[in-house]
Amino acid sequence: MILYSERLILRPWEDSDAESLYEYARDDRVGPIAGWPVHTSVENSREIIRTVLSVPETYAVCLKEDNKAIGSVGLKTGKKSILDLPDAEGEIGYWIGVPFWGQGLIPEAVRAIIRHAFEDLGFETLWCGYFDGNEKSRHAQGKCGFTYHHTDKDVYLALTNDIRTAHVTRLTKEEWEKA
Repeated sequence: MILYSERLILRPWEDSDAESLYEYARDDRVGPIAGWPVHTSVENSREIIRTVLSVPETYAVCLKEDNKAIGSVGLKTGKKSILDLPDAEGEIGYWIGVPFWGQGLIPEAVRAIIRHAFEDLGFETLWCGYFDGNEKSRHAQGKCGFTYHHTDKDVYLALTNDIRTAHVTRLTKEEWEKA
């Protein structure tokens, strides 16, 4: 499936996106704050596309003008979510390359996923989260209507081999429809 917003195309990841993915995912300001390690090579990024990003409901965030992958947004559903959700609920995750920070592109991408989740997939509740110190992510979630739900302390992240505090936010279909 391909989703569109005003400035973006959200499409499945392709092997040919490996160079673009590496360009942004090698920056240590991107992955570690989101809970994953920096990419070490184009081949490492290609492997991540094949093993992590090429799953249903995970999309390359691309500008309409050139269709180049500059970030990612995804929806993990039910038991595939880190939060171990019921099947009618999903968890949204996202990131975008540093040159595109502060342009409102991630809130735009997240809103497209929200619409898709509620209108096409029939979800009733969506969840999102951010780790301590990731104020940009917290702010993006607020722009999209998510509100604070709870905090999980001492969350072990295998990919980065560290322990963090995670703040979880929520948006219900009813809240989304009222906004």
